[in-house]
Amino acid sequence: MQKDIEAIFLDVGNTLRIVIKDEPFMADARQKLADLTGAKMSADAFVKLLEERYQVLRKRAKEKLIEASEKEMWTQWMLPDFPVEKIAPLSGKLTRLWRDCDGRRVPREDAKETILELHRRGYLLGIIANTITETEIPDYLATDNLTEIFKTVVLSSKVGIRKPNPEIYWEAARRIGVEPAKCVYVGDNPLRDAEGTRLAGYGMFILFHEPATLAKEPTTEDVKPEFTIREMKELLDIFPPRQSDR
Repeated sequence: MQKDIEAIFLDVGNTLRIVIKDEPFMADARQKLADLTGAKMSADAFVKLLEERYQVLRKRAKEKLIEASEKEMWTQWMLPDFPVEKIAPLSGKLTRLWRDCDGRRVPREDAKETILELHRRGYLLGIIANTITETEIPDYLATDNLTEIFKTVVLSSKVGIRKPNPEIYWEAARRIGVEPAKCVYVGDNPLRDAEGTRLAGYGMFILFHEPATLAKEPTTEDVKPEFTIREMKELLDIFPPRQSDR
């Protein structure tokens, strides 16, 4: 057994799920954003304005390793010139529509099967994800009947800190009741995910080889994951059953 690993934490974006570019879907999201807020400009112009503001927010998040809540994101950063009493109640819907502007998010074909098998093999499973949404990942797990499989779901938008801050990894380990040295993290970012895992003292880091991520943040010689995988089901070759009666 690999380093007596007891808990496996997974990333979501570009690891468990991927983004499919669907232009009609994306255009519909842009229009709904404009309609919901009552923007006094075209949907495309409105989204362009939001993108400019979003980049300022993302720069702050990455530099300080903090994450705004959905309410803070929309009332203070994205739409500070709109009435707070109007925007605050809509923040959850706005975040989901903003995410949909990038495309349709779908699970990898072998994700659910692999997750269920790792659970059957006796591993505790959790999620650690940098995300601006507070509901999208829980909803995805509910839709795929995986809510009960994951013992904890730690989202940056909920806890206010981001990877690679080791605190988010420690929080996940505390919630699941396993010391960091017996935890593994599986993620697609060769820099952020590797750094956070190491700083937190996790036993292993497994890199999911995702071309879309690597194009933006290529690996360096300093990044030495214990394994690199290209399909979720490869985790089953790494982690054998912990016990036979589960």
